[in-house]
Amino acid sequence: MEIKLSVLIAENKTTIAFNDHQDVINILDNSESITLDRPVVYILLKNNIITSIGKSSVGTFKSELDFHKIITIAPSWDIELNYLVQQFITEAIENDIKLATIPELETKIPTSYEKTVTAYKDQVLLVLETFGYHLKHHEEPKKAKSKPAKARHKWTKEVSQIEFSIDTRESKATALWHKRNEMLLKAGATMMAEPPLNKDGSLGFSAKMGQRIREDHQDKVKNFVTTEDIILKSVNEVGLFLYFGGTNSWLELVDANGKTLNEWTVV
Repeated sequence: MEIKLSVLIAENKTTIAFNDHQDVINILDNSESITLDRPVVYILLKNNIITSIGKSSVGTFKSELDFHKIITIAPSWDIELNYLVQQFITEAIENDIKLATIPELETKIPTSYEKTVTAYKDQVLLVLETFGYHLKHHEEPKKAKSKPAKARHKWTKEVSQIEFSIDTRESKATALWHKRNEMLLKAGATMMAEPPLNKDGSLGFSAKMGQRIREDHQDKVKNFVTTEDIILKSVNEVGLFLYFGGTNSWLELVDANGKTLNEWTVV
């Protein structure tokens, strides 16, 4: 992927313009007043760690959160902000970034539009990564003991034929990793009825994501039991849909001989 950019660097602000479009990315230090002349998707950072992602309208930017830097993304007219911010939030959560808040978003990106907004999100991520901003944590390793790398899993044709059972956290189901980017959840799956709450009675990030995935498939669920086969995007989505996460789902999918999906696929 090649992207032509024009870059202007000032003391407290870096402006990155896409040469072929009207898109502009601004990276600004937190100051007393930040004025937006276009609606934007924003990313707040504190100590170079992403803490919040959202959208803001024209005018003076206001946030109750403490932040040191803000990245604003003003796309061209054909990119819908609601869907773009949803893509960035999903990307952050999948990379284990703990956001301070999750705004109310559209629950379903139209299939005809998803490819366009995903491609644009990937372009912006490439630009931000080039300038040193990543949608994942970069923590210094501990001197006494280094942190093990996150496990990777490989899909194979052999694995695609295996039915895995799930029996955990009030849910029971059968699932297959039948395609590289798809999990098939068979009809008759029992779902955890109520999401677990935080100590203060609020919904956690996993619970909110699980609810949104359930809303996308609500026409295939009755009384917390699935009435049709459902296609989900990943093992993590299966866990969020069935029992709002809270455990390593790679270890919860078990074949008829007691071998986990993790054991079958871990690299």
